[in-house]
Amino acid sequence: MTEFLSAAATFPAVVLGAALVVVIGFWTLVLAGAAGPDSFDTDLDSEAVGFGGVPVSVSVSLFIVIAWFSGLTGSVLVLRSGVTGTARAALHLTVLAGALLIAWGVVRMLVRRFRRHFPAEPPPSRQDFVGEVCTIRTGSVTADFGQAEVAAADGSTAIVQVRRQPGPSAPGEVFGSGSTGLLFAYDAEGEFFWVAPYDAALAPRPLPRAPG
Repeated sequence: MTEFLSAAATFPAVVLGAALVVVIGFWTLVLAGAAGPDSFDTDLDSEAVGFGGVPVSVSVSLFIVIAWFSGLTGSVLVLRSGVTGTARAALHLTVLAGALLIAWGVVRMLVRRFRRHFPAEPPPSRQDFVGEVCTIRTGSVTADFGQAEVAAADGSTAIVQVRRQPGPSAPGEVFGSGSTGLLFAYDAEGEFFWVAPYDAALAPRPLPRAPG
């Protein structure tokens, strides 16, 4: 135990240990709901070092844990060697370089194996269309019938079922083929969108063109 504590308090294990404390603190916040595991994905790009495909916090945490363990093991071996002075300092620098290299290789291998379990983007959902502007593709839209074409953020389009709320129409509320509507809610049980009239000039992006 004394040998372990001495190695943990020696360079480079002590430096890597400080980073490990930060990692433990971060994941404690994640467990408490105060932070998300993808908190750093928009700030750091791990693709350049071969860690792309998984959240940055996961790859960096693994890197630090493996580097700390490797550095601690190397520090124990240096202490057991009995080397002192400049030679020991050189060995400690070698241990640091070796620990970082081992951690990089192991994490890169693990990322390649498990990156398929971390999809880059969440699967598309019909809820993504709520709030989007659509183009009516049927002659009319009622409380029981209607279809519309809506453009997604990536430029693709989809035909969706739409309904209008029953009741008298307000002046200017005409739903016909080629008119514009706003998908303001989704009915999961009926698998259709509630639609309301919308001014095409206010659309945030180009609407699907009328066929023909």
